[in-house]
Amino acid sequence: MHGMSDGTEDDIRDQVTDEAFSPFAIDGDAAAGGVAGAAGMDVIRKFWTALPGTSGVYRMIDAAGEVLYVGKAKNLKSRVGSYARGQAHSNRIARMISDTAHMEFVTTSTEAEALLLEANLIKQLRPRYNVLLRDDKSLPYIVVTEDERGPQLTKHRGARNRKGAYFGPFASVWAVNRTMTALQRAFLLRTCSDSYFDNRTRPCLLFQIKRCSGPCTGEIGKEDYAAMAGEARDFLAGKSSKVKERLAADMQAASEALEFERAARYRDRLAALSAIQSSQGINTQSVEQADVIAIAEQGGQFCVEVFFFRNWQNWGNRAYFPKADKSLTTEEVLTSFIVQFYSDKPPPKQVLLSQDIGEAALVATALGVRAGHKVEVLAPKRGERRQIVENAQRNAKEALGRRQADTASQQRLLDLLADAFSLERSPRRVEVYDNSHIMGTNAVGAMIVAGAGGFMKTHYRTFNMPADKITPGDDFAMMREMLRRRFARLLKENPRAAEVDAPSDTPSDEPGWEDDASDEFPAWPDLVLIDGGEGQVKGVRAILSEIGVEGVPVIGIAKGQDRDAGRETFFVEGKPPFRLPPRDPVLYFVQRLRDESHRFAIGTHRAKRKRDIRKNPLDEVAGIGPSRKRALLHHFGTVKAIQRASLDDLIRTPGINEATARAVHDFFHEGGG
Repeated sequence: MHGMSDGTEDDIRDQVTDEAFSPFAIDGDAAAGGVAGAAGMDVIRKFWTALPGTSGVYRMIDAAGEVLYVGKAKNLKSRVGSYARGQAHSNRIARMISDTAHMEFVTTSTEAEALLLEANLIKQLRPRYNVLLRDDKSLPYIVVTEDERGPQLTKHRGARNRKGAYFGPFASVWAVNRTMTALQRAFLLRTCSDSYFDNRTRPCLLFQIKRCSGPCTGEIGKEDYAAMAGEARDFLAGKSSKVKERLAADMQAASEALEFERAARYRDRLAALSAIQSSQGINTQSVEQADVIAIAEQGGQFCVEVFFFRNWQNWGNRAYFPKADKSLTTEEVLTSFIVQFYSDKPPPKQVLLSQDIGEAALVATALGVRAGHKVEVLAPKRGERRQIVENAQRNAKEALGRRQADTASQQRLLDLLADAFSLERSPRRVEVYDNSHIMGTNAVGAMIVAGAGGFMKTHYRTFNMPADKITPGDDFAMMREMLRRRFARLLKENPRAAEVDAPSDTPSDEPGWEDDASDEFPAWPDLVLIDGGEGQVKGVRAILSEIGVEGVPVIGIAKGQDRDAGRETFFVEGKPPFRLPPRDPVLYFVQRLRDESHRFAIGTHRAKRKRDIRKNPLDEVAGIGPSRKRALLHHFGTVKAIQRASLDDLIRTPGINEATARAVHDFFHEGGG
């Protein structure tokens, strides 16, 4: 049994990452008996008898060891007992109980700690019966660094390891880029890296186009540059009126002194600041720092819209589509979303909601522990804040409507695809394979995935082709290698090949998990598209049969004459080759899939080639880290000079000892490289 000594975030995180995370102490034979043959409710009852009446987190686990559900409780004995009473449960809860073969528990000091731990476990384990965030990437920030060289204006994601003032979050990288461009014009701060800054001997192009003041070469004094950095921080901190007043006064003074060129520069900076504020949409006079979170539900699907307000400025909005059972209420989904959303983000002072939630006080306490300051969680009823919430909810409804329309359109295309290729049912998961190389070098394979929700980019995969196994330029062998590795791993990690042929047992009108892209996306493909003709299809089929995969339709797409789009020939097992009519929507759909696979494969190949071009032979020398590599390059200038250097010359290099010098010399002179 694990307990929490205090409410710090580090302690909570330790609970999540502890590999010794063990079940609550109960009779081992009872637990084993439950796993062996008792029904899920009997298993829960056996665990329930030994539970204390304290707060904590529980996990429900199936016979295969997969976590089904993570929940928190103010009173573990009471909460788990509610599952064991056999009273009326929803279909979702009833299925969860019947699948339970084991349970594990962690006690906490407070219910707020339990709520934070629950959110961390959900994000880590992704249980199928919990509300899950689909897209929870870290949000971008703008940073004005503290640097002796001169403050830098830069984008940032992730942990705040660098000293400086952080502003955001922004809803998207596009919003950050747009704001940074305007800030460059307004405050002329450098955006270059430190290494680039240190090696400049003359100003770069940004100085010439008046988007940097040139601190790298002393074009501006340190005090003046620091003053402009201070103005940038003030503006981003919400003191925009004071900054604009100072610039206007400076412009007027320059004009009166007949320094019209300097006055024009101040004018341009004012215009850039106005552009930032005008592009931020709805700003507010009553909300200094808040996130506005609104939820919409339609047809069992949910959309949560989040608006970010910082320093009385609107930094954009973003729509999220959490995975949730359609039997859940909007209040339950919203509560779970909020806690998970802030599990890796600093909460603002206020969280404004579109509706009241029953655990608002508990959520506020938990977020306060996370943030280190008081956090308000409330649903405003009147005034400007209510108008902002209503606007967010309107955006949520519109975003959900657009998504449902897109999904319906995509599903219609999948239905037509099934008809065109004589599939037994509409594919839920389509995998498309392609490869890319230049004369056999830097060869990579790529897999893209599509479903009713469009391109499923989190499921994309790349395959590095081993040069010792594949003849350079052999596309046929690359395709076979890619499919062999993909399905061998799939059989190992998800040995449920029956999914490919067997339809779902759950009726479509039963409350619960729907059999579409809005819910759990299948691991096995219903259709595989490859770039190639009849020979490719037969080769892929042979590879799949060899590793024991049957029932997965494989279709080859041969490029048209002169590689013209619209003249593709399709190769389907059991049918003669055929073409689709030039304006057939299925043809356009397949072309989109193929083009996306080309784009992904080529992009991956270019990235790999770029890495290889930048690769330094010194990286392969044992014992050479960044510091020693830098010392060698500073002393000799180039890798070629290091390669030609004698052992004595290497030993005399500052920062290099004799053992390291000998390792470098041996690497270049005894066949090591």
